Amino acid sequence: MDPVAVTAGLAAAASACAAWRFRRCASRAEAETVALRDALRAERHAALHDPLTGLPNRRAFCELGGALVADPGRRLVAVMVDLDDFKRVNDTLGHAAGDEVLATLAGRFAAYADGNLAARLGGDEFAGLLATTTDAGGRPYPDPQELADVLADPVWVAGHTVRVTASIGMVPVREPTDLAQVLRDADAAMYRAKTIRCTATVYFADDRRSELIRPAGGHASR
Repeated sequence: MDPVAVTAGLAAAASACAAWRFRRCASRAEAETVALRDALRAERHAALHDPLTGLPNRRAFCELGGALVADPGRRLVAVMVDLDDFKRVNDTLGHAAGDEVLATLAGRFAAYADGNLAARLGGDEFAGLLATTTDAGGRPYPDPQELADVLADPVWVAGHTVRVTASIGMVPVREPTDLAQVLRDADAAMYRAKTIRCTATVYFADDRRSELIRPAGGHASR
């Protein structure tokens, strides 16, 4: 056997082996990079979303909402939602059923927000920044009574039909402003609704000095 040919064959085999090892290492490094990127993405998602409902959490709402209210080109309404006497659901049906009801109502709120920012701030409290519009019939969006009716639809859970009402406050976002102030105004409107009766909703009108009170199932009054 020709020694030169043997040497050349061994060199070629060594080169092919080295190339295979390099490709294997590169493939492993790429897989590890993808796994790390996915883990970081999942970690960030978990940091910004409520694990029960999947909605953005308070941190995400503050991050995204701060940018939204600072944009002078947006016509927004700030929304605060507080479920009435929700503790009763947990006390009578258990926390697992309560979690299921919360997740259902969160889904309804997100659907009503229709792509706008809707978040769970914690407990049974939700918030949103919704772009204000008027439909072909002249009806404004968002409308507090409409949202209250959506949330108050019965929920079937743990063999029971549960109906949870909500106190809702809405305020228009004026000009580029501070998110904290917007939330304070919407929170004040929501608590005003709660003091009227648990199923009432309050919408602070554009001048912020008047309020439209709409008891559930009743007519608007000043």
